[in-house]
Amino acid sequence: MVSNTYVMISIAIIAGVTFLLRALPFVIFKDKKVPAYIDFLGKYLPYAIMGMLVIYCLKGVSFLRVPFGIPEIIAVAAVAVLHIWKRNTLLSIVSGTICYMLFIRFWQ
Repeated sequence: MVSNTYVMISIAIIAGVTFLLRALPFVIFKDKKVPAYIDFLGKYLPYAIMGMLVIYCLKGVSFLRVPFGIPEIIAVAAVAVLHIWKRNTLLSIVSGTICYMLFIRFWQ
């Protein structure tokens, strides 16, 4: 069993590294103009990451066996519709997750 001290030290290190990674661009570009490629990455990388996550989540879905990927398709559609409608990322992700969990539990 892992000790509480080990867990707390691990959490502190992870939090510190996360904070440093978030603060680093502000420290580096404090008085300088941000390079064009950094602006490009900041503009397009979040969409690319979301696209890769969708592909990763759907990679194991079999459309040739029951339930033919219907729960996944409905959950993805729910996320897309809610996000387009409300423009709230948290609401769309939580709703899609709940929708998917309900479908895989009760659709058999």
